[in-house]
Amino acid sequence: MNTSTQIRPSGRHILIHTDGGCSPNPGKGGWAVVLRRIEGSTEIRVKRLRGSELETTNNRMELTAAIRALEFLKADEPDPIVLVSDSRYLIDGIRVYLPGWKERGWRKSDKKPVENTDLWQALDALAEGRDIVWEWVRGHSGDPYNDEVDRLATMAAIPA
Repeated sequence: MNTSTQIRPSGRHILIHTDGGCSPNPGKGGWAVVLRRIEGSTEIRVKRLRGSELETTNNRMELTAAIRALEFLKADEPDPIVLVSDSRYLIDGIRVYLPGWKERGWRKSDKKPVENTDLWQALDALAEGRDIVWEWVRGHSGDPYNDEVDRLATMAAIPA
């Protein structure tokens, strides 16, 4: 997993936007993903995914969105990946805290267990060996794809 460099690739790559949410929290939640294959500055393919869970939390939905995105891609995907999220929990977790959690047997620095370990372990396994840039974007700031995954995740969480 490449977390040391946070420079977006300029050639062929996959650009993924993810979001997840829950209202109320905990409660019924939704997640959404927009995957775009990019060649230079041209979008050559796009795929949208979304889903929901009955009893969950915001954080679990944020992690689930990233997991579903990486599950959708082939394990041997050769193109670099940029995964964009407005979740500090996801981005800081994977970029900053994950190595320490693993070293401490999935415990935080205060010795308490890491919440959502099952999802963190799944995400870590899916990211292993892939060239991924994990990028944070401020939510509700006008990024059109972040706004789209926010709408899709909210729609997925609405009871039918």
